[in-house]
Amino acid sequence: MTLQQAHFEYLLRLGDNALILGQRLGEWCGHGPVLEQDIAITNIALDLIGQSRSLLEHAGNLEGKGRNEDDLAFLRDAWDFRNVLLVEQPNQDWAFTIVRQFLFDAFHYPLLLQLSESKDEHLAAIAQKSIKEVAYHLRYSSEWMIRLGDGTELSHQKMQAALDELWAYSGESTTPDEVDLLVTEAGIGANLELVQRAYAEKVNAVLHEATLQKPAGDWMQQGGKTGTHSEYLGFILAEMQFMQRAYPGQKW
Repeated sequence: MTLQQAHFEYLLRLGDNALILGQRLGEWCGHGPVLEQDIAITNIALDLIGQSRSLLEHAGNLEGKGRNEDDLAFLRDAWDFRNVLLVEQPNQDWAFTIVRQFLFDAFHYPLLLQLSESKDEHLAAIAQKSIKEVAYHLRYSSEWMIRLGDGTELSHQKMQAALDELWAYSGESTTPDEVDLLVTEAGIGANLELVQRAYAEKVNAVLHEATLQKPAGDWMQQGGKTGTHSEYLGFILAEMQFMQRAYPGQKW
């Protein structure tokens, strides 16, 4: 794999993570537990979609094949997406949504801190803009983890159940592969060893305050970053891509 190929793949990973999680959160619009949280979670979805547009636009320009952010979002099949498996897991309920969001935010924030100093100046600029939004995302999900984990007996049970089920998807983000190593060595990507340290520190601190038990076992689901996804991604794309697939080339 060449550095340019790895660079393109890396940008797809960043953009796809934000796109698919934003799409998942968008499912809460009009269905939130209370109006304030309905609006809050929808705004987080909009932040992520905006970040995804910038990242996929940059990826398309780097690729040099004339594809823009819309082409990359709406005209790729599931096996061409590079998001981690965590972000495509279903909402189920508010507890699952919050735990999934927290596990992603705890990784996303230190990742962007490093990317803000990337030798890819365009990527660095996107990271510098995005980190302000993601700082809020992390604060929001952390506060809900603590509020519900250390809340009632029922809320604690629901949060622990969500954490137990989602934990196996939490390690893929910080596990480096050939793409990660190539872009890190070139000064483009983040050092995932350093990201993992910050991630673990934040997760351990919040779980302790939330009175939640970190699940035992180190085995983690892998595959999303190389295009092997759960059955859920296909359903997400079927809904997200329907209009473009049914009426190709249409414009507002």
